[in-house]
Amino acid sequence: MKYSPRYRLLPTTEQREAMDWTRDTTRQLYNHALHEYNRIPEEKGTVRQRVWEIRDTLPSLKEWWSDLAKVYSTVLQKVVERIRTNIQNLGKLRDTGYDVGSLRWKSPSEYRSFTYRQSGFELDEKSGPANRGTLRLKKLHGDTHDIPIRLHRSLPDHDAIKEVTLKKEPTGAWYVSFTIETDMPPKLAVEDIDVADCVGLDLGVLNFVHDSDGRAVSRLDLTEDRERLEREQRSLSRKQRGSKNWEAQRERLAGVHARMSNRKMDFKHKLAHFYTTAYDAVFVEDLNIKEMLERKGNARNKAEVGWRDFITVLKHHGDKNGCHVVEVAVRDTTKACARCGVKTDKPLWMRTHACPSCGFALDRDWNASLNVFSRGLRKLGVVHSEGTPVETATAVDATSVSARRVVESGSTCLEGAAPAVE
Repeated sequence: MKYSPRYRLLPTTEQREAMDWTRDTTRQLYNHALHEYNRIPEEKGTVRQRVWEIRDTLPSLKEWWSDLAKVYSTVLQKVVERIRTNIQNLGKLRDTGYDVGSLRWKSPSEYRSFTYRQSGFELDEKSGPANRGTLRLKKLHGDTHDIPIRLHRSLPDHDAIKEVTLKKEPTGAWYVSFTIETDMPPKLAVEDIDVADCVGLDLGVLNFVHDSDGRAVSRLDLTEDRERLEREQRSLSRKQRGSKNWEAQRERLAGVHARMSNRKMDFKHKLAHFYTTAYDAVFVEDLNIKEMLERKGNARNKAEVGWRDFITVLKHHGDKNGCHVVEVAVRDTTKACARCGVKTDKPLWMRTHACPSCGFALDRDWNASLNVFSRGLRKLGVVHSEGTPVETATAVDATSVSARRVVESGSTCLEGAAPAVE
């Protein structure tokens, strides 16, 4: 599997200026290449053939554009090839129902990265103090620079670094991503998976995750960060756009955005790591986030929790840790009773599932996670012998009702009705 760990660069002022110069030069090349691409008729070939035609003109382009000679050759090639990648990404969005236009020229604030491919770089993980190293980059503004790098973790085992991407964040900080290929651990065969080693996840707003073992994980509290964001945004609106004070305040505002984004992604990565290392199979709802956001009410909370990002992170950790991650149909997981299957309409404020048919009562999110669990077992094909003895499963007490429950042999619901959760 391809893996791209990211690290913080600690450049000097001279190195920072060199990276900014290279970034701006590659931006101008991208705009020029996009202009040339739009002039080529579609009947002259596929997107790949037209982009490769422009890439082949780079040697002659250097004859009159002298600045390009100060940039490493593979960096220039990746700039032109980015047009093809961007067109493919627009096509994927169009296929999923988004109304997309065409590629546009990039302004300095929109073009933030450039990439070395296969050569032109060298990573020294042993130079400097602990958890520090040096990244050597050739022809960075015409010179070779040894840029300090903070190695907060070691690179996973790999044969070679395929690509090195340098990116400047809106805060002004520089980061580097190393694209490597690592061996993906094998996943346990479906016939060897035990029901006790599987879990269903219900994603919500009040609780970010409620699983079929009874754990309820609260959503991340970003109240203080959101209040600070509003203060910094008001302060930015009072300053003259483009002034030094405006630029300094813009970076402070970007720092708040970055902190919030980092906290949310850290939370999701840690949660995904826990579930994919503790279980052999994880079942999660296949949510249509776009449709949910278009509905009336609560759109801000729905967008902020980032369910789709969590599902993507969960799949990544599933591949990395050898865990099956299966998305199941979301329809009626909240309405259906986990014991008898009878559907009951519930308003959002009603937090307890009480089945009028069989009397089964449980927290509505827990009931939904049991339905996700049942559907995941059927979709993955995990089965249990009818002769399997009754098992007792224990989980963390996450609500006022203990999460200890008895699981019937071959069944995904509780042996007896659980008391209602207040």
